[in-house]
Amino acid sequence: MNRFVNERKSNWKRLEELLSKTEGVSGLRGLPRAEVRELGELYRRAATDLAVARAETRDAKLINYLNSLVIRSHGKIYRAEGQGLNLIWDFFSKDFPQTFRKNWRFVAVAFGVMLLFSVLGFVMVYNDLAFADVIGVGEVRYAVQNKTYWWLNLNEANQVGSAFILVNNIRVSLMAFALGVFFCIGSLFILAFNGLHIGGTLGVCYKLDPSFGNALVTFMVGHGVIELFCIFIASGAGMIIGYAIINPGDLSRTDAVKKKGLESVRLVIGCACILFFAGIIEGFLSPSNLPAWIKYFTGILTGTAMLGYLLLVGREKEDDEEKTSAIENL
Repeated sequence: MNRFVNERKSNWKRLEELLSKTEGVSGLRGLPRAEVRELGELYRRAATDLAVARAETRDAKLINYLNSLVIRSHGKIYRAEGQGLNLIWDFFSKDFPQTFRKNWRFVAVAFGVMLLFSVLGFVMVYNDLAFADVIGVGEVRYAVQNKTYWWLNLNEANQVGSAFILVNNIRVSLMAFALGVFFCIGSLFILAFNGLHIGGTLGVCYKLDPSFGNALVTFMVGHGVIELFCIFIASGAGMIIGYAIINPGDLSRTDAVKKKGLESVRLVIGCACILFFAGIIEGFLSPSNLPAWIKYFTGILTGTAMLGYLLLVGREKEDDEEKTSAIENL
């Protein structure tokens, strides 16, 4: 056992030195990338040494020392010491926007598909109202003819309406995400379907009564910008997984899906949080009697803020990003 201790005590001492360097606010992020990797390797060796010591010796002092060393290392690596709020902060200040920028092409495809089918639905219904029945928005004609502003019903119970809208928005986003696993086709279908319905509904309104159409757009604009943005992101997240199945690259399909699945989940969680605010706006501001300019301003402001957040927040130097990756891979 003396030979065992002599061969390994230099590793234990070096691990203690590295742990002492992590004391403070920055923790592991304050270490150079090479030392982060070294700490991870020494931690794994110390854990093995602890198992050997427990099995082959009754030296309580050595076992307690190694146990303490392993616990300290584990706490630093897996950020077990009061990291709840920090994890949330890291997610919104770095993980979510960085993941969006990394996968923006999928979101752009989602936007393009929904825009295409929205325009297609509007044009076809506007030119021939019979097409409204084909895509399932035929009942909108009766609402326009009877001047039934159905969205104003939310004013009767804002809290209930807001909760219902929030759940519905999250449901649509989750469907767009989950169906993407079918080689991206599911997400594209949800986008096309919703695009046809939105465009078709507006086509009916503007064909029969432009003022009715303007009222509907005024209702939609306050919450619709960030709501649709979230649907694009969720759909893009689903397509990320679907594309990983189609083209796993250098990885096996299983590893590719695992890797891209983590990125997709980050996007969906971020969207669910943002949809909470969209539901509040849609339940309280959108059906209110406030002037139209306030609703348009709200839509432009929230959309600009969300885009700016996703494009600008979390930009760091290349070395910092590699260091983060090294920490996560420990």
